[in-house]
Amino acid sequence: MIDIKGLTDSEVQSSRAKHGPNSLTELPRESLLQKFMSNLSDPMIIILLCALVIQLVLFFMGLAEWFEPFGILVAVLIAGGVSSITEYKQEEKASFLKSQQEAGETTKVIRAGSLHEIHVSDVVVGDVIYLQAGDKIPADGIIIQGDIKVDQSALNGETEEAEKGPNPNNESYDIKDLLNKFYVYRGTVVCGGEGYLKILVVGDKTLFGELALEVQEAQRKTPLQVKLGKLANQISIFGYTGAAAIVIGILARTLITGNLPGDFYGWTRLLVDAITVAVTIVVCAVPEGLPMLTSMLMSFQSMQMAGDNVLVRKINGLETAGSLNLLFSDKTGTITEGRLTIAELATADSKVYTSPVELDEASLGDFIIGAGVNNSASIGDGAVIGGNSTDRALMSFFAAHADMVEKINKAKREIKNFTAFNSDNKMSSLELNNGVTYVKGAPEKIIPQCQNIPDKNKLDEYINAQANRAMRLLAIAKDTGGNMELVCVLSIRDNVRKEAVDAIKQVRAAGIQVVMVTGDRKETAVAIAREAGLITSPEEIAMTSPEMAAKSDEELKAILPNLRVIARALPSDKSRLVRIAQELNLVVGMTGDGVNDSPALKKADVGFAMGSGTEVAKEAGDITILDDNFKSIAKAILYGRSMFKSIRKFLVFQLTVNVAAVLICFLGPLFGQNIMLTVIQLLLINLAMDTLAAIAFGSEPPREQYMKEKPIPRDENIITPTMFSEILTGAAYITLICLAVLFFAPVRNLFGTENIIYLRTAVFATFMMSITFNGLGMASSKNCVFVMLFIFVLQWIFVEFGGEVLSIEALRLDAWLTCAVLAVLVVPVRLLVKKIRS
Repeated sequence: MIDIKGLTDSEVQSSRAKHGPNSLTELPRESLLQKFMSNLSDPMIIILLCALVIQLVLFFMGLAEWFEPFGILVAVLIAGGVSSITEYKQEEKASFLKSQQEAGETTKVIRAGSLHEIHVSDVVVGDVIYLQAGDKIPADGIIIQGDIKVDQSALNGETEEAEKGPNPNNESYDIKDLLNKFYVYRGTVVCGGEGYLKILVVGDKTLFGELALEVQEAQRKTPLQVKLGKLANQISIFGYTGAAAIVIGILARTLITGNLPGDFYGWTRLLVDAITVAVTIVVCAVPEGLPMLTSMLMSFQSMQMAGDNVLVRKINGLETAGSLNLLFSDKTGTITEGRLTIAELATADSKVYTSPVELDEASLGDFIIGAGVNNSASIGDGAVIGGNSTDRALMSFFAAHADMVEKINKAKREIKNFTAFNSDNKMSSLELNNGVTYVKGAPEKIIPQCQNIPDKNKLDEYINAQANRAMRLLAIAKDTGGNMELVCVLSIRDNVRKEAVDAIKQVRAAGIQVVMVTGDRKETAVAIAREAGLITSPEEIAMTSPEMAAKSDEELKAILPNLRVIARALPSDKSRLVRIAQELNLVVGMTGDGVNDSPALKKADVGFAMGSGTEVAKEAGDITILDDNFKSIAKAILYGRSMFKSIRKFLVFQLTVNVAAVLICFLGPLFGQNIMLTVIQLLLINLAMDTLAAIAFGSEPPREQYMKEKPIPRDENIITPTMFSEILTGAAYITLICLAVLFFAPVRNLFGTENIIYLRTAVFATFMMSITFNGLGMASSKNCVFVMLFIFVLQWIFVEFGGEVLSIEALRLDAWLTCAVLAVLVVPVRLLVKKIRS
C-alpha cells in the first residue's frame, strides 16, 4: 500500500505554471455581426450589393427615389439576417447548456495528505485523484493503487469496459491503445472498483483535448451551396448580359429613329436612362427571395423536426442530409439499443425460453439467486448501480420485477461468501449459509462440470448458434455438495432496434449506402449487420481496421461501393473513410457520440451527433439525434429531401417571375416604353410576395415517396430540363400578356383608356396575378393553397393603395376582371406544355 500525500499548494502552483491548466481551448464563437458579414459573401447577395451601389449613385445624382436603394438594402438585410439570427440563437442555447453542465464537474483530489473536492479545471499534472464507481476521469494518467473498470464509450463508442490497474513491473504499453491495462483517459467513467490516479497530462494535451481541437476545422461547401453557387453565376451572366444588351438596344433605337440628343446633357440623360433600365434588368434577374427562402425554409423545417427528436444545430446540415450518398453509422445505441438485455435462455435439456419468467418455480428460484444475488450490481432508488455491464444487464431485468427484487434482498441475508467475477477464472461464485453454491460465468468453464445435461452436443450446437448471432453467453449453475447442476445458459445481447431495421431498409431504398463502423470483433459485427439488413448478399463486404489499413486509398475506393461493415474500428478509420468518400465526390454522413467521433463528424458533409453523446461530439455535429435512433436519422434525410423539393418548386416560381420581368423590361424599351416595371415594384414582388410563396412551399409536409428516389449528385444542376421548360413556358406567356396590355390594341382597348400610368398599373396587376396563378398550379397542400390565396388579397392592397411609391393608380373592377382572365390562362398553358413534353 502506497502512502499517498499528494501535492502541496506550492507544488500545485508550480505544476500549473509549467504544464498549464486542465481546461480545453475553445475558439471564440462568431458574433451575430460576424455571421451576418460572412453571409454577405453569398453570390446572389453580392449581385444585389452591386445593384445597391448603382442605385445609391443614381439617388445622389437625383435620378432615383430614396425608396429604390432602400428597398434593395432591406432585401440584403433580410436575406443575410434570417439565417444568421437563427443559427446564432441555436449556438447560444447550446453554449448555455454546455456551461451549465461544466459548472458542476468536480473531482476528488488528495493534496497535502487530505482529500478535497475541486473543479475539474483546477486539476494539475502530478495530482492524485481518488476514483470510485460513477466518477468521470478529469485528465489522463496512470493508476498507482487499486483496480478499476472504466467505461470508455465516450472515446471508442463501445460499451465493453476496460480494466485498469497499477504497473509495478513497468510493462511497456501503447498509450493510443485504449484497451491497455494501465493508462486512463479524460472523459471516461469509472463503472467499478476504486483506485488512485496520478495525473500525467492535462487540458489540450489529453487525448480528449487533442480530439476536441481537431474538430475545429473548416468544412467544405454543402451540396445546395454548390448548386446555388452555379445558379448564381448563371443568373449573374444572364442579368449582366441582359443589362448590357438593353443599353446597346436603347442606344441603337435612338440612332435608328434619328432622335439623337443635341447636347452633352442630352447624351448624359440618355445614358442615365439606359443605365437605370439596365439596373432594373439586373434586379429583375436576381431572385432576391432565394437566400431568404433557403434560410426561412431551413429554420421552419428545423422547428418541425424538433418534434421528431431531431435538433438541427447547424442550419445547412438539414439540406445536406437530403443529398446523402453514403452514411457511416455507429452500431451501439444507434442501430442497436445501446444496452445489454436478456435475449433468451436455454435450460439443461436444451429447451429454449424467451424470458426467465417462463421457467418453472424451482428453476426461477435458482435463477434469481444465481443471477440476482450472485451479482456485483445492486438496485438503489430504482436505478442499477455498480457491477460490470453483464451484471447490470441482469439486475436491470430484476429491477422490472418487484417480487424478484424482494426475493433477492431476502436471500442476501443468507450469504456466507461471495467472490466477484475476475478475468482469470471467468466466473463469480456465491456460497449460502446452507452450503449451496451458485456460480455464474463463461459456459466453457461451467458446463463441463455439470452433471444434469442429457445431450451436451445439442446444447453445444445451441451455444455455437447463439455465438454466431453475436450473443454474449453466460452459464448459471448450482452446486449442492459436489453435484453441479446447470440452471440455464443465458443469451445476452445489445439487441438490434426493431425500428432501425425498417429505417435502414428505407434509407437503402433511397439509394443511400449505409456502412456500420464499430469497435466490435468482426464476427459480432457481421451478425448484427445481417440482422439489421445491412448485409444481404455475398458481394457486400465486412472488413476489420487492420484489413482496411493494409489497403491503399485507391484500393479502398474500389472496395467502397460494396463495403458494409468496419469492425475493430479506430477513430482515425472514420476520418479516412470520410476523406476517401469525399474524394469520390460523394455526399457523406457520419454518426457518432464519443469524443473520438468528433473529427469525423466535423469532416463529414453532415454529422449526426447522438443526444446521449459528449458535448464535443454535439458541437462537431450538424444535427443532434435526441433519441439516438437510426429511425430519426431517416427522418432527417426525408426532411432534407422535402426541403430540396420545396426549393426546386420555389425556384420554378421565382425564376418564372425573374425571367418574365427581364423579358418585359428588356422588350418594353425596344417597343418605346422605357419603364415597364419599376425597381421598387420588382423588389416588392420579390420580397413580399416571394416571402409568402417561400412560406407556402416550405409548409408542405414531407412525403414518403421522396425516399424512393435516388440521391441527387452533388454537382448536378439545381435546374433540371423539365424545370427549365416550365420556367420558359410560364415566363413567355406572362411576358406576352403584359406586353399586350400596352402594345397590342385589342387587349389595350379592353381597359378603355390610353392613360399610360393606368395601363402600367394593369401590367403590374396582370404580372402579379399571373405569377400567383402559376404558383397555385404547383401547390400540393392545403396550406400552400391558402397562402397563395392570401397573396391575391395582398396584390389588391398593393394596387389600390400603392400610389406614388409604386407609381400606380387604383384599378376599376372591370380592369381587375380583365387582368384576372389574362392571368389565369397561364395554368392551362402550363399544363398543356407539360402534357406535350410527357
